[in-house]
Amino acid sequence: MYDSPVNVVSENGVGVFPGSIASKWSIISRRRKSGESMKIINIKTLIRLISLMLLIVSCFFIGCIPVALIYSEPVKPFVLSTISVFVPGLLLLLTLGKGHQENISIKEGYLGVTLCWLTLSLSGTLPYFFSDTIPGFTNRLFETVSGFTTTGASILTDIEALPKSILFWRSLTHWIGGIGIILLVIIILPTLKIGGYNLFSLESSMKEKILPKTKSIAKIVLMIYLALTLSETILLSFGGMDIFDSLCHSFGTVATGGFSTKNTSIAGFSPYIQYVIAIFMFLSATSYVVFYYLIKGNLKKIRINEELGLYVFITTACISVVTIILYVSTDSTFELSFRHASFQVISQISCTGFATTDYMAWPAAGWFLMFIIMFAGGSTGSTTGGIKMARHLILLKNLRLFFMKLTHPNAVLPVRLNGKILTDSMNMMMIGFILLYMLIFLIGTTFIIFAGMSPLESAGASATCMAGIGPGLGQSGNMGNYAHFTQAAKTGMVVLMLVGRLEIFTMLALFTRSFWRK
Repeated sequence: MYDSPVNVVSENGVGVFPGSIASKWSIISRRRKSGESMKIINIKTLIRLISLMLLIVSCFFIGCIPVALIYSEPVKPFVLSTISVFVPGLLLLLTLGKGHQENISIKEGYLGVTLCWLTLSLSGTLPYFFSDTIPGFTNRLFETVSGFTTTGASILTDIEALPKSILFWRSLTHWIGGIGIILLVIIILPTLKIGGYNLFSLESSMKEKILPKTKSIAKIVLMIYLALTLSETILLSFGGMDIFDSLCHSFGTVATGGFSTKNTSIAGFSPYIQYVIAIFMFLSATSYVVFYYLIKGNLKKIRINEELGLYVFITTACISVVTIILYVSTDSTFELSFRHASFQVISQISCTGFATTDYMAWPAAGWFLMFIIMFAGGSTGSTTGGIKMARHLILLKNLRLFFMKLTHPNAVLPVRLNGKILTDSMNMMMIGFILLYMLIFLIGTTFIIFAGMSPLESAGASATCMAGIGPGLGQSGNMGNYAHFTQAAKTGMVVLMLVGRLEIFTMLALFTRSFWRK
């Protein structure tokens, strides 16, 4: 299914672009050479995917009902939400029948993933609507998309005023968006006789072919995901956090989301709680391929993983710099400076967005560094957002080779990653992604400025939505919210969150003329 360039990269645990663009272009080229015509998009396949998405969402709605019962809260919002998505999903699935389904095409993969995300986002607003806890469609959509895309940006000014069941759903959207829905779709797709690899490479945060079968990949990823969630919940409970808050914060941490059940995020909890969450944020932004090799005892694969090395180095360096800034420029003790620096740097790089202190109150050098690392991102193959360390690493290698060629212009100097040579096409795609990422950031910033917000907050909002972090700059910093943003600005941020979560190419491909040609 994949051509050799993709196999070279994925063999060593380094991710590629959504959908393996190079591989797809190779397939298309072979089809053209053999005279095979491009397949027309199968509407039934798309409807089947959407119906399955609705049925899956209904199951998660049902899962919130026990929480409402435990805390003596109305179950009506979740009952109505369940009916509203289950009935249409079931009817759509029944009308399609049991006809044979062909393997999903590249176009159907892109379109299907985007439509599923839109379906997920719209259906996720229902509990907020039926409970009347969030006013206005734009606000409900903003909070829902922020949850599913694991961004963690919020328009809520008093989080603790919401019912526990609604807060549970809000945190659960992180867990679902991070990987839950993805794995369920991968497991279900084989029963429909639809090849799972296209959707897996398009949507899943893992993007690594570490096992030969899609079901096996799904089981391994789910096992790691559940293990991290359960481990953090237990450790937080040991620190005095109640089981409800422990579970909700574990959802937000493991999915690198950032929704908290408290108005002050993690600031009101003990240092033990803060250190535990910081450690799990770091682990959650580590490639799941590393966890797989760790389980298998293949330490050699971990040692040669250059992306992991860069991730550890940048995180350590930023923590050291921020610790010094806080210790020298404020009256904080060294331990407090180190704790705040460690938590906030890891929160920012992992794209989680939890907070223990207001970094906008730091010296200018401190909060400016926090803005810069919004563009970092964690490891490829994790649920984190951003540009990702692998792409930064390849960019740095290209810069190094550029300077080497200044003195050795005739030398043949290929770009190597984990000891393997990257093809020119793959290398250019990595660089192209970064350039496109920065271009969209600038366009997003400009749009939000014209929507009525200040340049500082606009830049912060655009960067944080693209990376799926949550906190921005100014009043929308990590102790603020986006309630004061205009409707147009919030709408623009919703688009940026979706584009960033689908890693740009998946959604933007739909707006190209070539995509709709036969």
